[in-house]
Amino acid sequence: MVTTPQMHSMPVKIYRTQLRVMVAVPMPGLEPDDISVEITPDATLVIRGRLRGELKGLKDELVNEWSAGDYERAIVLPQEVDGELANVTYGNGILVVALPVASQTRPARLKLTTLSATRGLHAGNMGRPIRPYARV
Repeated sequence: MVTTPQMHSMPVKIYRTQLRVMVAVPMPGLEPDDISVEITPDATLVIRGRLRGELKGLKDELVNEWSAGDYERAIVLPQEVDGELANVTYGNGILVVALPVASQTRPARLKLTTLSATRGLHAGNMGRPIRPYARV
């Protein structure tokens, strides 16, 4: 039986503090290189993940009640954020995006640095205080 991968829309948890908007998304079965995060100028967070190689044609699928990847989700954020200063982590199958609140959205396309086969990181503001971004 040959199955074609279908795009999955992942459930999300969105949190907000005075300084950050945080989004947590389960994306099991992926490696950090398979994940992309984009913040668009209109304050939309777009998360994509693509599943590679899953035993390409080497298995007969008998029962499939759940599957991993391909993932895509667009989330309109509740306020303006600075995409370039975002921190993104991936571990234990969960992607977490922490976006600093800003006076105007600064778009960005973010890729994770691979720390291991199942862990990744993009550090946009580690070790620096977060201040709302304002264009001059």
